[in-house]
Amino acid sequence: MPRTLVVLASRRPGAVPAAAVPALRAAAAVHADESVPAELVVELGATRWTPGQPFEVLVSTDPRAAGADVVLGAELPDPSGPAGSALLDAVAVMDRLRSPGGCPWDAEQTHTSLLQYLVEECYELYQAIEDGDRSAVREELGDVLLQVLFHARIAAEDPADPFDIDDVAADLVAKLVGRHPHVFAGSEVVDTAERQEHRWEELKRAEKQRESSVDGVPLGQPAVALAAKLTSRTARAGLPAELLPTGPEVGEQLFALAATARLAGIDPEAELRGAARRFADRVRAAEKAAVADGADPHRLDAEGWRSHWPA
Repeated sequence: MPRTLVVLASRRPGAVPAAAVPALRAAAAVHADESVPAELVVELGATRWTPGQPFEVLVSTDPRAAGADVVLGAELPDPSGPAGSALLDAVAVMDRLRSPGGCPWDAEQTHTSLLQYLVEECYELYQAIEDGDRSAVREELGDVLLQVLFHARIAAEDPADPFDIDDVAADLVAKLVGRHPHVFAGSEVVDTAERQEHRWEELKRAEKQRESSVDGVPLGQPAVALAAKLTSRTARAGLPAELLPTGPEVGEQLFALAATARLAGIDPEAELRGAARRFADRVRAAEKAAVADGADPHRLDAEGWRSHWPA
């Protein structure tokens, strides 16, 4: 029986090389030396290996760990390799999680069951960017990437109409190249960001054969953002501002306020979020002041709130 050595990247010892996944799946027994993190040993269902012990598949960060007939993963790029190299490891980890012997919870998820996490992770990234927290931005970008990998892997398992992460990436590349002819084809000149934004919409409309200026606007987004997006789309189409929703109803008044902000170049969703977060901060400050005065912040009456409200 051939002996296979799976070499992990020393800078990412918790990620399994994609090329090694089939061998790990097929092996009757997997061993791992001391360089492999304990968490990964458990995930792989492996047992610790000692030098000189026979093995079928051995996992290590050292390409010289043992004499082997087949070595997988040695081609992994070093830290100075091309940008995006670690994405291969991320794909391999997702493959492992969804494969037999992986994580039961991950294996049970569907596109629908993951929707709540997709929304939550996007908002957590949004907040991290608002807060200017670079460490959190890095972490939350990873969580958003996880959602992309998860949905692509689930799609790959669909027997009726499968597609995988490579298909997703290829479509994205084609879209970016096609919508930037001034960069990749040199067939036109776009010298301002405003002109590029208009050109992007023109190319998108032609590509998707849209019949309406509001086709493609995601109606599931927050209402203020939706009103702003509809306003900007129709403004580009030449719709007169007086035809935007107006009236005595609360919804019409909110739409009018959001539209006014958008037409003035202000993002009403961001403005409302900022106001809401400042209000939440003031509520917390009042509650802390109440505690400092020996009061129960959960039992404040109107006068109690007023007396502890920050100036």
